[in-house]
Amino acid sequence: MVTEFKAFIAKGNVLDLAVGVIIGAAFGKIVTSLTEDIIMPVIGRVFGGLDFSAKYFVLSGDVAPGTPLDAARKAGANVLAYGSFVTAVINFLIMAWVIFLIVKAANKAMPPAPAAPAGPSEVDLLTEIRDALKK
Repeated sequence: MVTEFKAFIAKGNVLDLAVGVIIGAAFGKIVTSLTEDIIMPVIGRVFGGLDFSAKYFVLSGDVAPGTPLDAARKAGANVLAYGSFVTAVINFLIMAWVIFLIVKAANKAMPPAPAAPAGPSEVDLLTEIRDALKK
């Protein structure tokens, strides 16, 4: 069993996947920081100092207007935190765009697969059969 496990781990695909997961997690943190620390403050500034991450609607419960999101949740209010959702969507779009660009660049860098050798066409095969039957 240990030998099989070593063989499994030594396969290139498993190691590539592990590296991809680790780099993906680190990249996710970078994108989250980019969104929360750079993009959302700029968007908030454009919209007059609006902080999207703290925006919510109170669905049920007693919360004074202007109460921070964490305080409203601690008070037991049922809140719809749409600002967190907007931030998560922006995170996703940034990551999807960057991954798209990486895949596009990788596809350009890789040589195209060699074309399969062309065999005889149907017409050629039928001609051969016809000629063989004539003999």
